[in-house]
Amino acid sequence: MLYLANAFSGQMIPDSCIFSKKPMTLDNVKEMLASVPWKSCVGHDDTAAVLTNMLEVEVKKERVNIFIKPDDVLIVAQVTGGRLPEGATTLPEGFNFEFFYYNLLQWSE
Repeated sequence: MLYLANAFSGQMIPDSCIFSKKPMTLDNVKEMLASVPWKSCVGHDDTAAVLTNMLEVEVKKERVNIFIKPDDVLIVAQVTGGRLPEGATTLPEGFNFEFFYYNLLQWSE
């Protein structure tokens, strides 16, 4: 499964694992979301609204806990520049999103 989230936590991965984190461009994220089924794990309304506009797909606010399994991929959209103002639907000046691709490379059960 492909997940789109706005944060990464150690609780999302197994205790004994090696994973990779790679930067992605906005266009890479758009292509990936258009090519496979995915699930939103974005936990904030404003972040979901801004990402919907940026990615040109509906990003639902879904406050869920996920646990990454071997065939899963996690894309994290990390906002920089501060906390988005309440009601934001576009990125305010001085704000940006950085996108990262996380996947498990090695794990033990």
